[in-house]
Amino acid sequence: MFGWGKSTGCTSIDTIIGQHTCLKGDIHFSGGLHIDGKVEGNITAEPGAEAVLTVSEQGSIEGDVQVPNLVLNGSIVGDVHVSERVELASHARVNGNLYYSLIEMSMGSEVNGSLVHRAGSRQIEVEEDRTPEIDEPGMTAVK
Repeated sequence: MFGWGKSTGCTSIDTIIGQHTCLKGDIHFSGGLHIDGKVEGNITAEPGAEAVLTVSEQGSIEGDVQVPNLVLNGSIVGDVHVSERVELASHARVNGNLYYSLIEMSMGSEVNGSLVHRAGSRQIEVEEDRTPEIDEPGMTAVK
């Protein structure tokens, strides 16, 4: 989507959940998992795996997600934990908290919850409500 394969080392898709498929239950995977359908359950990448979860515009997940890499253009209802890199495409919707190390957001993507940056062992929480400060008449700056 955004030049993905080179940065993660994982360019293959090992498992596909088709557009007209609804899977109920938790998924544990390694490698590449692509979701075009609906998953009702938690999704977890195997520890130490070079894994990538890709959710297309038609795909949806109702449950928590814990993966090293995520490319999202569909929807997730639940908390999302991404240890390496997350890419939110223009139709991406997250209804829950998003924990990330690196993030790329396209215009139109949406996170309804907290964005929590993880840098090593420390966590920095991003404030959602910012009060604009006026520098000059007619000018608005957000600090």
